[in-house]
Amino acid sequence: MPDTDRGPALTAADLIKVLVVDDEPMVCTHVMTILNAAPDLTVVGQANDGAEAVELVLHRKPDVVLMDLRMPGVDGVTATRRIVQLPDPPVVVVLTTLDDDASILSALRAGAAGFLLKATPPEDLVNLVRVASEGHTVLSSVATGRLLSVAGDRDRARSRQVKLIGDRRLTPRETEVLTCLGEGMSNLQIARRLCLTEATVKGHVSRLLVKLECDNRTQAGLLAFELGLGEQQ
Repeated sequence: MPDTDRGPALTAADLIKVLVVDDEPMVCTHVMTILNAAPDLTVVGQANDGAEAVELVLHRKPDVVLMDLRMPGVDGVTATRRIVQLPDPPVVVVLTTLDDDASILSALRAGAAGFLLKATPPEDLVNLVRVASEGHTVLSSVATGRLLSVAGDRDRARSRQVKLIGDRRLTPRETEVLTCLGEGMSNLQIARRLCLTEATVKGHVSRLLVKLECDNRTQAGLLAFELGLGEQQ
């Protein structure tokens, strides 16, 4: 008997289009196999260096780019910077082994929306790509805590926190929202924590990005970590 619970078939326009960028063919094949097995994802191409990635973004119009960092020629950080500067750019998510913290920080500052470990279980990888495609931050809290140690020590973070928040004149509510961004929370999660509407949270986030001169909420969230927001005093 036919399966009547599967719902209507997805059209090409409904699918989340993903570009995989890695100079290791086996990594590309593994990731592509996982993603193509999901009913709502499709891999529209693979690139083996950053220059090829930029070209494929222009021609294949992916929604999400999974970007390796260490590649010959144009590296992943440079490619990320070029991609996010394009008109209507896709979401760029770093795909890493987490053995080069400085490069991950550079990629996030260049505009990457987060990072995933290459060791991420297949089901989690699929779900996190979906989350990224919806504009949400994709960060590992454990790994991000490790990245914070590269960004600076606790005392310096406290000093920067006081100076930046004072200079930018963040309101107490904006500081609370920034703290939530540092925890990788969605607008809905922030709204529930702070007892606000999603529309109000969206407004706060937009103003924060302008005040902090951040390109996206991931950069703002990373800044929150660097400032030590949310840590125990």
